[in-house]
Amino acid sequence: MIHREDVVTGTPAFDPYAADCPSRRLVDRIGDRWAVLVIGVLSEGPARNGELAARVGGISPKMLSQTLRGLERDGLITREAHGTVPPRVEYALTASGASLQPVLMGVERWARDHAGAVLRAQAAYDGRVAGDAAAP
Repeated sequence: MIHREDVVTGTPAFDPYAADCPSRRLVDRIGDRWAVLVIGVLSEGPARNGELAARVGGISPKMLSQTLRGLERDGLITREAHGTVPPRVEYALTASGASLQPVLMGVERWARDHAGAVLRAQAAYDGRVAGDAAAP
């Protein structure tokens, strides 16, 4: 595990660029598309498993469960089981999870604003690569 102490505060200074630093795992978590989308849904308030599955199009039940467990383990969401029949489980953002909202909303906004340009760039690239492959 790589981390150094901050010379000013004396607290550990983590480096996500170091392969074995624990902060790298957090970068992986918040860079995961399913985690980003689940956090986005939960930013609107607590939700049940079925609500999350309906809002996050294309996520399988297995992937949703894995994502929720990982987010809970990292302290980004809470899982609250209500003692009702049938059982009811709700997920909500923790303070740490909520602190990601501005960052992830910025990524979402960027994706919406730039999707057209990225699609055009991909089509242009694919056309060039197909042309290069066809050339003798």
